[in-house]
Amino acid sequence: MTGDIPFGEAEASLTAEVLREVLAGGAEAFARLTSDEGAVDDFGFDPELSDDYLLPALRLLYEKYFRVDLEGLENVPAEGGALLVANHSGTLPLDALMLQVALHDHHSTHRRLRLLAADLAFDLPVVRDLARKAGHVRACPENALRLLGSGELVGVMPEGYKGLGKPFEERYRLQRFGRGGFAAVALRSRRPMVPCSIVGAEEIYPMIGSAPTLARMLKLPYFPITPTFPLLGALGLIPMPTKWTIRFGAPIHTDGFPEDAAEDPLVVEKLAGEVKDTIQHTLNEMLEGRGSPFV
Repeated sequence: MTGDIPFGEAEASLTAEVLREVLAGGAEAFARLTSDEGAVDDFGFDPELSDDYLLPALRLLYEKYFRVDLEGLENVPAEGGALLVANHSGTLPLDALMLQVALHDHHSTHRRLRLLAADLAFDLPVVRDLARKAGHVRACPENALRLLGSGELVGVMPEGYKGLGKPFEERYRLQRFGRGGFAAVALRSRRPMVPCSIVGAEEIYPMIGSAPTLARMLKLPYFPITPTFPLLGALGLIPMPTKWTIRFGAPIHTDGFPEDAAEDPLVVEKLAGEVKDTIQHTLNEMLEGRGSPFV
């Protein structure tokens, strides 16, 4: 007898220790999630929590599941305020989260994307804490201007729920870009806009129908019906493993416009239309060269 712990006991002891650490870390993260600890601004952004807990989970999806390719990353400014304008799709907003991973992990200056999120994200328990800790802010012109003025990279998806919840047969057809408020914000802040086109997200949850009555009961903008949800219950929430490409276009500069351009609805509408047309044209171009959505 050597006095050593038998292999099975040692393995079990190590497993128990790892589990204790994971649980302790999870408890610590949850406590921090629901407090103001670690926040670096009054929006509640906690970059340390995001780096340690949120991004690693999203990174697995980004690298192993959706296998995201990036194009034109050099078009995103290395510093200073800028407005990233992207198409929105996929039933659940995974496209916004993949953008955050892309810019944090692969941009030369590891930029943090501050996403403008709909009110619903801040009305749901737990979701609102995750959103604010991840750097998301409630979508409104005042918040966007504050962030841009502080030199932040701000993300906006002007299609909103109309893009996120559009039927599968309308995939990659941009919905209305609201009233062009994002263009007015860019003009007021005199910051550039970077058009961003995402291919791959449209197919992760093919929405073949909706249940308006359930949506009203649950106070949701829509209740999706896909080939797997709600038929397969929670299993139906597993996204399809599509191959994604994200392309960043050349910046559209606003500092050459007159200072009062944001007050002219025609200028705002024209500029918003230019951004939308750029994204739609790029999506069409990307789709022409794509084979299977899964390869």
